Amino acid sequence: QLQLVESGGGLVQPGGSLRLSCTASGFTLDYYDIGWFRQAPGKEREGVSCISRSSFSTDYADSVKGRFTISRDIAKNTVYLQMNSLNPEDTAVYYCAATRKLFARCGLRPTIFDSWGQGTQVTVSS
Repeated sequence: QLQLVESGGGLVQPGGSLRLSCTASGFTLDYYDIGWFRQAPGKEREGVSCISRSSFSTDYADSVKGRFTISRDIAKNTVYLQMNSLNPEDTAVYYCAATRKLFARCGLRPTIFDSWGQGTQVTVSS
């Protein structure tokens, strides 16, 4: 069973940057669509960004466009979420998720993803 592990979260000041990583052992992540999601206390889980297998498509939530960038490092079997210009509204637990379902493009709906990591906390505060 695919097990995903997120890392890279932490405490950062407004305007700062973090890079989250999503890795897996024993599975080649390039065969999966990968999504990043976040959930703040009292709020529903929301899609932040996704990247399709072989990186042919990406998508971003409107709230992070121009600030976040998703990418893959095939050699490291890792998907990254580079987060710049962070603000307190970005505070949440961030999860990566994977699916092998085939779609024309990657999607940001949590229901299409089969495997989830445990999450990493991102806190943006001065």
